[in-house]
Amino acid sequence: MTSAVSELSAELRGFQRVQRLAYECAEAVAARLEPGVTEREAARMQRRWLYERGVRDWFHLPFAWFGDRTAFTGFRIPLQFFPTDRALEPGMPFILDLAPVYEGCTADIGYSGALGGNPLQRRLMADLEAHRALILREVRERRPLREIYTDVERLMTRQGYANRHRAYPFGVIAHKVDRVRQRRFAPHVFGFGTQSLKGLLSDAVHGHREGWSPLWSPYRFSDHPPHPGLWAVEPHLGFRGTGAKFEEILVVTDSRDPDESAFWLDDDLPHVRRWAEDK
Repeated sequence: MTSAVSELSAELRGFQRVQRLAYECAEAVAARLEPGVTEREAARMQRRWLYERGVRDWFHLPFAWFGDRTAFTGFRIPLQFFPTDRALEPGMPFILDLAPVYEGCTADIGYSGALGGNPLQRRLMADLEAHRALILREVRERRPLREIYTDVERLMTRQGYANRHRAYPFGVIAHKVDRVRQRRFAPHVFGFGTQSLKGLLSDAVHGHREGWSPLWSPYRFSDHPPHPGLWAVEPHLGFRGTGAKFEEILVVTDSRDPDESAFWLDDDLPHVRRWAEDK
């Protein structure tokens, strides 16, 4: 199902606008990357670009990963996810990950590229197309999230890749996003917006009582059918120190119509356009 703006509710259009804004930021910053730019500088570029366009709150502050850090090589603790002084070099892969909140709506996106091109990184991105199709198909089939996670991992293995979203906290491939109450001041803790964290914690409490979780993981607490809402989904492939992913919003509803029961919020995104151009 192609989710054109005219087909979406006013509520979903708000989320689509902020997701497009986030991808516009990622493309603008990626175009400015050059040898010697560090992860910290790239993260600041994203933050400044969005601040100039009215963003004052975040699900999480911008991340940037360069080189083998795109595959989370050697990551053991959460602090290793934060931007470092790793400098970009020609041919080096990169990932920009940003999650702005704008007018109460949240987006969480991942943008993968390479400085000057990288055949392996491009191959990983091409192979992610099959994961986007698999996830949508199995969510529409109302398969348990834990089973879908396993099927995604099996597909990665068949493709010859390692599952790098296993390195995320709780090994998540996705998490719920929602509206955030706007405040005059929007503090953040350890890089995460406090209002967004409150919303995620509230979902976790309600979900625990009702038998579902706002985190989509390989663990028992995700052994339930897809729960209606908005999910930021991010399959992440790794191969020999090169990583690539996309991240975008999947809409899940309680409709019995398969096409309306789940759909990607937007098909006009950089990775989707890239796949279409390569065919």
